[in-house]
Amino acid sequence: MASMGAGYGLPGRWRKAAFPLVCCLFICGLAFSAAAAPIRLLILGDSLTAGYGLARAEGFQAQLAAALKAAGRDVVLIDGAVSGDTTAGGRARLDWALGDGADCALVELGGNDGLRALDPKSTEANLAAILDALAARKIPVLLSGMRAPPNLGPEYVAAFDAAFARLGARPGILFDPFFLEGVAGDPALNQADRIHPNPEGVRRIVARLLPVVEKLLAGVR
Repeated sequence: MASMGAGYGLPGRWRKAAFPLVCCLFICGLAFSAAAAPIRLLILGDSLTAGYGLARAEGFQAQLAAALKAAGRDVVLIDGAVSGDTTAGGRARLDWALGDGADCALVELGGNDGLRALDPKSTEANLAAILDALAARKIPVLLSGMRAPPNLGPEYVAAFDAAFARLGARPGILFDPFFLEGVAGDPALNQADRIHPNPEGVRRIVARLLPVVEKLLAGVR
């Protein structure tokens, strides 16, 4: 019986010695898998980020994905952009857009509110609700703002711009004041409707926003 006990004891000691190593390898494997997983970036927007009037490869999301890949970033874009959407629409479908999870978000809404001359207070309230919901989920946000059409008058324009400025000043928010900066109003960079950027206009928007998007990605835990 003693020899049998010795025979069984050796493998038992090996098992005890190997257990911490197996646990360490398992934990390291989990950490490696988490590190290797691509970052999931939600694009919550309207026609400007949905690529209205453009071939799929020419749209904002396709060009942004290509630019991030060229920069060596492993990112999956979640398409939450709907042409014609207002801030109210984006607010209403946020939970659906987050259904598969997201690590960070780019919010581009408000242009259709301005085109429809909706109350800037409502625009601000809707966007604030979106930002609050994302903050509650600990999802870092890049808010890309919009400007109101000047034909709506100086008072409306001032109220609209002030709403975005207040939202952009929130703690923890990355703020880009105007999504169409450097593109709006230039016939060479827009489609025939003078509202939606053409492929070159999109390329310029992506090039301008890329450093800010990379900063957003760097904030993902």
